[in-house]
Amino acid sequence: MCSWAILFSHPADYTPVCTTELARLTELQSQFKKRNVKLIALSCDNVDSHKSWSKDIESITKSEECHIEFPIISDPNREVAVKLDMLDPDERDASGMPLTCRAVFVIAPDKTMKLSILYPATIGRNFDEIIRAVDALQLTTNKNVATPVNWKPGDDVIVMPNVTDEELPKLFPQGVKQQRLPSGKNYLRYTKC
Repeated sequence: MCSWAILFSHPADYTPVCTTELARLTELQSQFKKRNVKLIALSCDNVDSHKSWSKDIESITKSEECHIEFPIISDPNREVAVKLDMLDPDERDASGMPLTCRAVFVIAPDKTMKLSILYPATIGRNFDEIIRAVDALQLTTNKNVATPVNWKPGDDVIVMPNVTDEELPKLFPQGVKQQRLPSGKNYLRYTKC
């Protein structure tokens, strides 16, 4: 079975926001494994810096058992960051080099990007939201459903508009609830997840 992948970019090693993010990501590794998602990080420092920084990251996790099990790409010349358009135009390091933004690229098994989120260098990511988005992507990629606002796993989902009324019983034997709308159009249809 092919895996999903998530690439996270980080402005630099030994920075407070990046350290807290990678510590949280380290704590959540099992959640991503459960979803068949491989993780890879990118930071604009060298491998030796990554190895030393990893000790700081692991030291602030909630458990001494947490160890970074994903690779961190070394990109000191910003070559990968430039190719993937990950640079933050407003943030620069001490030498004037642009920092990477906090990019999140979710890649499906078919090697297509299904989601990208760009946070500025000064804002930490919400990994609970990223897990929620992965759950939604994995659900909706091969089904005729979409997720409504604030959807969480287990909540009802929306039947896609391209599904005809004739197809409903076959595709959704558990039933479909149609929301009555002032327009009289029946485009808002819910079903159990």
